Amino acid sequence: MKRTKDKTETYTRFGMMRCFLSGSWYIFAAGMIFAVLVSFLSMVEPRLITFVVDSVISDKAPQLPGFALSWLEAAGGVGMLRARPWMIAALIMSVALLAGLCRYLFRSLNGLAAETFIKEMRDRLFYKIEHLPYAWHGANSTGDIIQRCTSDVETIKVFVSEQLTGLIRVVVLIVLSVIFMAQIDPKMTLIASIFIPVVVGYSLFFYSRIASAFEKADEEEGRLSAIAQENLTGVRVVRAFGREMYERERFEKQNAYYTGFWIHLIKILTINWVVGDLMTGLQYILVIVMGSVFCVRGQITAGQFIAFVYYNTMLVWPVRSLGRVVSEMSKAGISLDRLRYIMNAEDEPQVEKEPEEGAVWQTLGAAAAGSAAPPDICFEHVSFSYPGSPKQVIRDVSLTIPAGTTLGILGPTGAGKSTLMYLLERLYPLEEGGGRITLGGRDIREIPVSELRGTIGMMQQESFLFSRSLKDNIAIAADDAGMDAVEAACLTADLLDTAQRFPSGFETFVGERGVTLSGGQKQRTAIAQTLIRECPVMIFDDALSAVDAETDERIRAALRERTDGATVIFIAHRVSTLQQADNIIVFEKGRITQQGTHEELLAQDGMYSRIYRLQTQEIT
Repeated sequence: MKRTKDKTETYTRFGMMRCFLSGSWYIFAAGMIFAVLVSFLSMVEPRLITFVVDSVISDKAPQLPGFALSWLEAAGGVGMLRARPWMIAALIMSVALLAGLCRYLFRSLNGLAAETFIKEMRDRLFYKIEHLPYAWHGANSTGDIIQRCTSDVETIKVFVSEQLTGLIRVVVLIVLSVIFMAQIDPKMTLIASIFIPVVVGYSLFFYSRIASAFEKADEEEGRLSAIAQENLTGVRVVRAFGREMYERERFEKQNAYYTGFWIHLIKILTINWVVGDLMTGLQYILVIVMGSVFCVRGQITAGQFIAFVYYNTMLVWPVRSLGRVVSEMSKAGISLDRLRYIMNAEDEPQVEKEPEEGAVWQTLGAAAAGSAAPPDICFEHVSFSYPGSPKQVIRDVSLTIPAGTTLGILGPTGAGKSTLMYLLERLYPLEEGGGRITLGGRDIREIPVSELRGTIGMMQQESFLFSRSLKDNIAIAADDAGMDAVEAACLTADLLDTAQRFPSGFETFVGERGVTLSGGQKQRTAIAQTLIRECPVMIFDDALSAVDAETDERIRAALRERTDGATVIFIAHRVSTLQQADNIIVFEKGRITQQGTHEELLAQDGMYSRIYRLQTQEIT
């Protein structure tokens, strides 16, 4: 019975936006309430101007809502305002101040919501990426992932906090403007409104044609980011081989292509914007001309004409913005899809603990804590191919590693030695039909990842160090590790004297990927990093390749003493590193071709004895 639980949720665009907005939607909503108030108060100002021009300066009957007329009559009527013009100025100023306050609250809340929104996006994306399988990271470049989590996240944030909230304001302004304009003159309102569907129509036309262009632009930006990231992290390799000019030309070629693509895209967008400006300009001129005609004919008053032009000016901007927001939706939509690619990726399979199997977990937990013997490890007819590749890297491997013993693995580069250990740690999933691997008699596919990796400590072939202090890098795998534990691990890894000679000792800052350390120092730091966890099963993948033979011997002697009782697996190309192992296997083309102790393998005519003679200079 399978007990793996797939926690991956498949998101639609709407579903993912709802997920990202879970902690900020109500702040956006509160901000939009004040945005609507700003729009409404903006509509009140032209009505006040109309009233002043037509009823206070002239003698026409005031055209105000019923409640406003009642207040005016109770206060003394229009005559009172003519005698006290400062009251009109105070009223207009009060409306403007109230609108300013609402605008301030809208901006503040919108900014707070935007930062909360982008924080939620970053947190969820980081959590998701941390839980994606090892194979997924191998199939996706770091530069592209970084670009998705920075540029695309920012694009979505800007769209939601500016374009989307702006869209709601635009719709409110359009509706209010049309309502207030219709109260002045329906025919003029019809003339002004006829351009709205035209602007929206051509914006949708452009939107459908530039969506794919935005997707291509994001892909090219990801490639450019990948080149920059690779060169920044591999700068020492570039310098060592004198490839600065080659890498510069490679970057400039991609940058030129990316820039040229954006220039082409900007030309398309410019046509969109110019056509929009032309249409809104024609609409504005038509309203001015027709309004002047109606005013001369006496169909509308001078105050109404001024208010109508004011309202039309307020309508032109929202309609024009509506078109641009629709165009910007294409860019945000592509960025959202690029984030959906990450969020919809399948998480590394997890396993639920079942109460009736508590003894199994207790055994592993006790082994990890050092209070019980480490479990046996068994590979049973294991075969494996990397995703997308038909070639088998591991071919029908069967192997038993008794608890507390040391296994040595020797073989040529690319034979599948490291892959076998990746399968043991479930960094790559073992597919159905590919055999099985057991730990303490339990299939590792049925053991929770946290339990499995808490039992197995692995130093990988590539020693990766973080941009932190030497102490922090060593203690990174053990949250409660004190200075004594760090020094003890360093003593075994033959790093203690080296660390103490650094000017800042263990507080010495280790640059990105450990660039401030030599290859041997990085490897010894990684060994200490593995040892500090004190796991019952420890794997050292080519752990001593960058140290000299004398240091190799000192570290192996210290490791034998420190790891006494643990199951230890050494992968190496040096026979001297493996010769004291309880069992040694020779791995060739994904198969075990030889197996035995050092003496037994020397007596056989095979790869092991040939490598031994070559390395001990018995042959030339």
